Amino acid sequence: MERNDLAPYAAHSRNSRGRRYCEPHKDDRPAFERDRDRIIHCAAFRRLEYKTQVFINHEGDYYRTRLTHSLEVAQIARGIARRLHLNEDLAEALALAHDLGHTPFGHTGEQVLNRLMQDHGGFEHNRQSLRIVDELEERYPEMNGLNLTFETREGIIKHSSEYDRPDVVGLDEFEPRLQPTLEAQIIDLADEIAYNNHDIDDGLKAGYLNLEELATVPLWHETSQLVVAKFPGLDMQRQICQTISHLIGRLIDNLVQTTAAAVVQAKVTSQDDVRNHEQRLVAFSPEMAAMNRNLKSFLWRRLYSHYKVERMRVKSERFITLLFESYATHPTLLPPAYQEKFASCGQMRVICDYIAGMTDRYALDEYRRLFDPYVRV
Repeated sequence: MERNDLAPYAAHSRNSRGRRYCEPHKDDRPAFERDRDRIIHCAAFRRLEYKTQVFINHEGDYYRTRLTHSLEVAQIARGIARRLHLNEDLAEALALAHDLGHTPFGHTGEQVLNRLMQDHGGFEHNRQSLRIVDELEERYPEMNGLNLTFETREGIIKHSSEYDRPDVVGLDEFEPRLQPTLEAQIIDLADEIAYNNHDIDDGLKAGYLNLEELATVPLWHETSQLVVAKFPGLDMQRQICQTISHLIGRLIDNLVQTTAAAVVQAKVTSQDDVRNHEQRLVAFSPEMAAMNRNLKSFLWRRLYSHYKVERMRVKSERFITLLFESYATHPTLLPPAYQEKFASCGQMRVICDYIAGMTDRYALDEYRRLFDPYVRV
């Protein structure tokens, strides 16, 4: 049932290394399509709707959340995979799963939990995503987790970026020295394409960015001028939307062309060739990579470090620290179902799991329940 035009170096369901547990299936869906469907239906995926991308949920309904971000990454990843004759189902599954382990309040939550868990194994969102799909989801009769294929689990744990390269120490099952599938490599850059562009959109909408500043960024300026020439007289809002759309298209085209050329140059003809290659094959051209870095640097200075974003970051640190310390001092504050896991998982890890699974909204409500005497518990 899988596409018959997949490249020989693509991930094929029939060649999957399989699942951790044998189980009967009620239909004959390809393995990676089944993984995608399991991810979409799990509780952790639904909670992404109220987890921060950049703007906290209560700041407005317009802004992206972890859920809408994951959907945008999936759309971009599928398009790239299709053009490279790779497995779209695996690419989509990985795109939808890549942020499952993120905490409330974005990267701030991750940094705080990692600090608080320093003496108890730390915290890292890729490992938490894997923990969710391997252990924390409780949906099936004879096992915990979602029982995903090796390739999907490997892609989750090996997800990385230029500035975020988590280690896989102690996870020898996933062969740390080898590259993941090309489908997994796509996700790293599809993630960047998605968040760079939607953060521009959200930043402009919030008034944290302005077009005069963006005009100093070569990648934006070039693309904006293409749109102006293509659609003279277009109103500003439509011009912004079209510039973002064309920018996404430029990045995707460059990635596809560069990757296709790299595959040919490396004489890749199989999955083994992909895994044993000295570096990842999915990439932008050096020129586009440099312009993309310049854009990311601009967003870091002007948006992610904006004083209003910083104020919410400081608040978030306080929320999560106080919640963690309260649960650690008084573990009976946790729901009984979590207390029952202390013996098997360790008290601190259970507390960490509980907080990491919270949405922004739930964390704020829990903070009020614990510290506001006028809020009912």
